[in-house]
Amino acid sequence: MKLVVVESPAKAKTINKYLGKDYKVLASYGHIRDLPSKNGSVDPDNDFDMIWEADSKSAKRISDIANSLKDADTLILATDPDREGEAISWHLVEALKKRRALKKDIHVERVVFNAITKNAVTTAMEHPRQIDQELVDAYLARRALDYLVGFNLSPVLWRKLPGSRSAGRVQSVALRIVCDRENEIELFRPQEYWNIAATLRAPDGTDFEARLHALDGDTLKKFTLGNKGDADKALEIVQAGGYSVSSVEAKPVKRNPPPPFITSTLQQEASRKLGFGAKRTMQAAQKLYEEGRITYMRTDGVNMAEEAYAAARSMIQSNYGARYLPENTRRYSSKAKNAQEAHEAVRPTDFNLRPEDYHGDGDLKKLYTLIWRRAVASQMETALFERTTIDLASKDKRATLRATGQVLVFDGFIKLYTEGHDAGDDEDDAEGRLPKMEQGQHADLLKAEANQSFTAPPPRYTEASLVKRLEELGIGRPSTYASTMSTLEDRGYVRIEGKALIPEDKGRLVTAFLENFFSRYVEYDFTAGLEEKLDVISDGKLDWKAFLHEFWKQFAADIDGTKDLRVSAVLDALNETLGAYVFPRQDADGNPIENPRQCPLCKEGELSMKLGRFGAFVGCSRHPECKFTRQFSADGDAAAAINPDGNEIGIHPETGEMIYLKTGRFGPYVEMANGEKPKRASLTKAEKEKPQELTLERAVELLLLPREVGRHPEDNEPILANFGRFGPYVQHGKTYANLKDPADVFNIGLNRAVALIEDKKANPGRGRGGATPLKELGNHADGEPIQVFAGRYGPYVKHGKVNATIPKEIAPDTITLEQAIELVNARAAAAPAKKKAAPKKKAAPKKAAAKKKPAAKKTPAAKTED
Repeated sequence: MKLVVVESPAKAKTINKYLGKDYKVLASYGHIRDLPSKNGSVDPDNDFDMIWEADSKSAKRISDIANSLKDADTLILATDPDREGEAISWHLVEALKKRRALKKDIHVERVVFNAITKNAVTTAMEHPRQIDQELVDAYLARRALDYLVGFNLSPVLWRKLPGSRSAGRVQSVALRIVCDRENEIELFRPQEYWNIAATLRAPDGTDFEARLHALDGDTLKKFTLGNKGDADKALEIVQAGGYSVSSVEAKPVKRNPPPPFITSTLQQEASRKLGFGAKRTMQAAQKLYEEGRITYMRTDGVNMAEEAYAAARSMIQSNYGARYLPENTRRYSSKAKNAQEAHEAVRPTDFNLRPEDYHGDGDLKKLYTLIWRRAVASQMETALFERTTIDLASKDKRATLRATGQVLVFDGFIKLYTEGHDAGDDEDDAEGRLPKMEQGQHADLLKAEANQSFTAPPPRYTEASLVKRLEELGIGRPSTYASTMSTLEDRGYVRIEGKALIPEDKGRLVTAFLENFFSRYVEYDFTAGLEEKLDVISDGKLDWKAFLHEFWKQFAADIDGTKDLRVSAVLDALNETLGAYVFPRQDADGNPIENPRQCPLCKEGELSMKLGRFGAFVGCSRHPECKFTRQFSADGDAAAAINPDGNEIGIHPETGEMIYLKTGRFGPYVEMANGEKPKRASLTKAEKEKPQELTLERAVELLLLPREVGRHPEDNEPILANFGRFGPYVQHGKTYANLKDPADVFNIGLNRAVALIEDKKANPGRGRGGATPLKELGNHADGEPIQVFAGRYGPYVKHGKVNATIPKEIAPDTITLEQAIELVNARAAAAPAKKKAAPKKKAAPKKAAAKKKPAAKKTPAAKTED
């Protein structure tokens, strides 16, 4: 028997159908070993020795494979055809050797296939090879590199920049790109310019548009008409009229189809056309690949196999006709930096399976349609246009108007597919058709008007345009882009509004810190240079440990250089770097601020950034005499618009006291004088975004919290509803039960509150009944869900019966599925094995003369979080 190991059970099921009874196919479920999430997993002082561990689930997979090997004579490693796939095969062999499960008489073979079809799989089985150690070395170098950066740089961040999160090697550079663009937008100053537009009528009665192109013999440039005065003078000249055609130029224009998808272009187009994020795109593509519908989706190769070219051309011939089929096969070359082009482009495995015939649901059908159309269109005929330019001169020759138009002569590949564009890209498809005119013909001026415009700032990055930029710079690999995007959002470094990536305050802080103290490691060229060296390692031209030694020597010195770095020095650097953002020189209406760093409360102190337990905020230099604080950002946002002494909301209808809207380190809140101790209430998360819209009625409602829902029927103790650190809840004594909807705090009735409390008491901390998860993260490899809960002793993640505390440096609302899996795996591995209860001993006979000892005072057992 031959034992075949692939990565996923779905792939195993498909391949099982192709190989017959002499083969057994098992799944490794992805990586079976990884570096433990603790210091020392990579040891630079011991020639970069790496410690690998398998969690409990992976250990079971290894055991299953080892047991199946007892009846096999050949082990065939058929993991994915890239570095990660090669690494999984290597890990499996190493793990089996460690268990002494690989006998000398067992042949170990490595096979790769770019598509899960019967032909591709059976052909691969006929051409086995050995594990490519050079690819494995490149993987080891990358894994060690990322580990060393993360586990050495992140603690520096935690110590010197409280409230910040981990810093990843590629993610930090991607974050810098987003922050740099935001800086460009904030520093951008719009520039005014004008243009003159005219509507004319041709001799055949057709109306068309033209613009002023030249004035008194000089061609107009963008800012030639820089104000209304210049525009009005030009408009007078244009309105003199008497226009006739001075020249007509018609040029044929060709447009060739784009190549088939590679990983990055697939992510970009899925974002533009389908609204998919990179992670969503890759999840759908993975399923299509495992179904055998498309070729491997992690690739930077732009060409297809010869049989694919033939199939695509046959499809075009039979469905669109010979006119749409070019004479020769189209072949492409990649423009991406560091492209390896080791694999085919992403394409359908069967071009005869048209999108309308594929019965996959939802995302799979949408993505398959996109991939099929792009691949077929890449082999279709060129689209032909005719671009016409007509110049018209005024009677006095002072003004020249120009009209341009583009006419589609033959649609070619456009019949099937048109490529999307990002905001800011040049697009030339919008020009309309012009009337047929000849030189010397007259055209009547119907109207002319001057239009004011302003230059626009560069657009924010989207996932699509950021992937494109990373690819242009040669940063990261096709397999890393989706996880990079997810990490930036999961760690709270960026937020997505519409499709735009907007850096959060903590993201800007981390970027500013790294640019000041670790600038080398967020430089675009340096990061791209590391990628190039990793490619050289995979080619066998550079020793991977020599590469790591070279990197570590400088990196370790830079880390050591921060040991004596004072927080005051960090603050000085951040105040300088982020000054324009934190202390803007203009208010929200564009009016200049004479001294943006003057404390608005005491008028004497100077504002500067401060670091607290929960991150950065702005405070006065005269603290503690002056207690002014505000949130980090102050670029005209809602919190910055609140006066230091508070905005008056209105008089409380019962107490007659004034209610104020104020802001503190943790955002806006309402306050009402109430004797010596003011009554305060925080706003909900949604209300903090638009605090100025808070009404008096809502403020009074918030100040009533905590609200007494009623008395518990058993002990007559009150049940309260309120907002807490992890959202809305109801409370009875020391029992807390989460509420799903913030409105429930004000609306929940006694019966439902009692039911939630009792469910919580019956299932304390178990995430069932009254305990509502704070966040659903997804499923573990075994299919069981992983959830985030608020526990009595802090937030934790739950998987089955395993609960793992979330470290303080990780915010519970930003923890990722990958981080949670690491935590629960580590917790499960650390749990002591359950011991069998010892048989009860027979009680010894009581001694008649035994003297009774006083009973020891019982100490309550320490409670632990399940």
